[in-house]
Amino acid sequence: MEVTHVLPAQQRATMPCRGHVTTAMELLQDSIPMVSLAVAAAALYARASSSLLRPGLPRLIALLPLFPFLVAAPLAFPSSAIVRGLAAFFLAWLCTFKLALLAVGRGPLDPALPVLPFLFTALLPVKIARASKAKPVSLVSCAVKVAIIAAVVRLYQFNDRLHIYARLALYGVHTYCFLDLLLPCIAAATAALGMEAEPQFNRPYLASSLRDFWGRRWNLMVSAILRPSVYDPVRAVAGIPAAVLATFAVSALMHEAMVYYLSLQWRSNGVMAAFFLLHGVCCVVEGWCARRWAASGWPAPPRAVATVLVGLFVTATSFWLFFPALCKDGVEEKLLQEWAAVAAFFQDAGGKIPWYGQLSS
Repeated sequence: MEVTHVLPAQQRATMPCRGHVTTAMELLQDSIPMVSLAVAAAALYARASSSLLRPGLPRLIALLPLFPFLVAAPLAFPSSAIVRGLAAFFLAWLCTFKLALLAVGRGPLDPALPVLPFLFTALLPVKIARASKAKPVSLVSCAVKVAIIAAVVRLYQFNDRLHIYARLALYGVHTYCFLDLLLPCIAAATAALGMEAEPQFNRPYLASSLRDFWGRRWNLMVSAILRPSVYDPVRAVAGIPAAVLATFAVSALMHEAMVYYLSLQWRSNGVMAAFFLLHGVCCVVEGWCARRWAASGWPAPPRAVATVLVGLFVTATSFWLFFPALCKDGVEEKLLQEWAAVAAFFQDAGGKIPWYGQLSS
């Protein structure tokens, strides 16, 4: 499987200049409070208007002006691809889908929610859970993921000497650890404010099928949004296979949009969409094969074998289609520069602590 033809030449600056980092930090300090206040005001408007209007066309009309605003809000961060990408995921994807569901009286948002839970649920990848579903954040797990991210960022200095598959493996580990660190930290913040949030990952490396991976283990907030907005309506009309394909097709389009937010260049070659469409088709085929296998009375394959096969398939298709979509139009270089800047920031901050400075020296 060859992927080098879709990757740009690996000529990167290992560390951005200090003046560039300072300018970026100043821009972010100006943009983050402004955007945060604006989107909070938009969410409060959504809550107030929804409490006055019944679900359906009247509520949808009232909420319509918020959709272009949320789609444009991430563009307020032109200096940071990381912050822009996160804002796009939180606002342009999740929040717009939540508001669309709110317009028809479905989804996690409810105008009867208190103000703070409504804001957290609308603007962050949070789903308020019953206490029985909530799990405490493991400090050990967070510390391990921080250490892994630090090691991976350190290895990025040798990217030009690493094999293409080694680089992609580092990107995969980094992506999972970053998301599985960020989202539980957001959940911990909601818990500190007296709310309980459902976990967003459920050990995806233990998935025994593609349906298990996508539906019950990986990025569960996206599954919780796509299920009522796409899967359930299509299933009611056209059945389960069509619902699965439609859900993955919408996910493919949204991931293509996320690539645009990262690169700010709309020159898609379709490989990101192909990744999710392929997995949608494979989920349908897998479900059909599982039903035929069970009907034949054959014993199920060992779970360990199924888990290894799923891991290999997800890894191989990610190397083939997912990560090459991110390694073009300068996105790879930009992200590496920003992570180098983050590492330098924490290293400089740690150097000001006497005991840390002695250890590092």
